[in-house]
Amino acid sequence: MDLRTIGVIGAGQMGGGIAHVCALSGFEVRLLDLEESQLVEAMEKIERDMHRQAARGKVGDTDVGAALARISTSTDYAIFSDCDLVVEAATEDESIKREILKTLVPHLSADAIIATNTSSISITRLAAVTDRPGRFIGMHFMNPVPVMQLVELIRGIATEQDTFEAVQALALALGKTVSVAEDFPAFIVNRILMPMINEAIYTLYEGVGSVHSIDTALKLGANHPMGPLQLADFIGLDTCLAVMHVLYDGLADSKYRPCPLLVKYVEAGWLGRKTGRGFYDYSGDEPVPTR
Repeated sequence: MDLRTIGVIGAGQMGGGIAHVCALSGFEVRLLDLEESQLVEAMEKIERDMHRQAARGKVGDTDVGAALARISTSTDYAIFSDCDLVVEAATEDESIKREILKTLVPHLSADAIIATNTSSISITRLAAVTDRPGRFIGMHFMNPVPVMQLVELIRGIATEQDTFEAVQALALALGKTVSVAEDFPAFIVNRILMPMINEAIYTLYEGVGSVHSIDTALKLGANHPMGPLQLADFIGLDTCLAVMHVLYDGLADSKYRPCPLLVKYVEAGWLGRKTGRGFYDYSGDEPVPTR
């Protein structure tokens, strides 16, 4: 299957990043969001990031203009009528994803593939909402998409081999490295990463160390580029909590119980960088630990 036109649902951080790398790699892109203002903001960010890449010599100046011209935006699902593949990149909430997939299906050609960028939710369960479980796959990009090299590919129980091969070829054409995961809760990356972050939050909750001490310990003691609490803020504490719920519910093991402090922060609306406060306060020139 020759995938040339790629649709992306959701113009947030992940969806915008997916549109960015697809357009730079020569694919026609159809980017959808329910809010026109979000599409405008996403295109402005994509343009800024591409120019930043050009300034660093990563891409040519002429490549930027050509890539931007390959991105079409809309608030209407009809934009996906000519797509070979559509990537759902909405928030990590199964009920929202299911409704999006139900809305999407009538607008697709019969042979179009659907991919979901979920970082934790069952591919088999999401595929069952559609009319094409065999042409449905998990395609989990890492954040930020233009920088991170990995894409996790996850087959549902019904995913056909030619679907897998076509999406794997697309990931490689985008310059990504593929890691294949089975359809278990949170797959590989988040199955390992999120419990580590959750344990770091427990360490803070129990008073073992401060935000600064915990992040410094992991950066210098384990050579992590970013401390776990700083990383949680970057990912979004609501997303971290959603993944921990998927692990806890899906694997029925108490070791995946979300830390009560994480729950409280999400209840308070302290979701990290995107809200200006999480384990750090982002209101000033430099992030400041809040505990």
